[in-house]
Amino acid sequence: MNTSTADLYDERGDELASVSLQFQDLGGHAGFTGPIRTVRCLEDNGIIKSLLNSPGEGAVLVVDGAGSLNTALMGDLIAGAAVENGWAGVVINGAIRDRAAVAKLPLGVKALGSNPRKSAKNSVGEVDVPVEFGGVTFRPGATLYADEDGILVEP
Repeated sequence: MNTSTADLYDERGDELASVSLQFQDLGGHAGFTGPIRTVRCLEDNGIIKSLLNSPGEGAVLVVDGAGSLNTALMGDLIAGAAVENGWAGVVINGAIRDRAAVAKLPLGVKALGSNPRKSAKNSVGEVDVPVEFGGVTFRPGATLYADEDGILVEP
């Protein structure tokens, strides 16, 4: 991403939604942008694994894990698959694991924190539905912009 989110907001103002939730930058790329794909799940990363093992074409996967920090929704193997499949980034309203390894990958990753505990693998959840957290609704196909200052979304 060439323009910072702060500068982008100065240019476009309220035409962009600003996520109020404070995420940690956990990937190798702090700045990333792309069209949104979504997952809604709770402590189960089966759908996330499946999606990130498919062609990402520069998209950003936004995961609403209901803010749960009880289990990790992504680790280094799934994040590595995201890199191999051309995803620009992942935003998780929940936890990841393998922080040190994920930080070395050329992938944007924002999450609430980390937990070494694995999640379920039952593929329970929904794909490409609007999800909402941090005062913003993330719609599939909308554009997400992220960097060290935060996340902006075209509504």
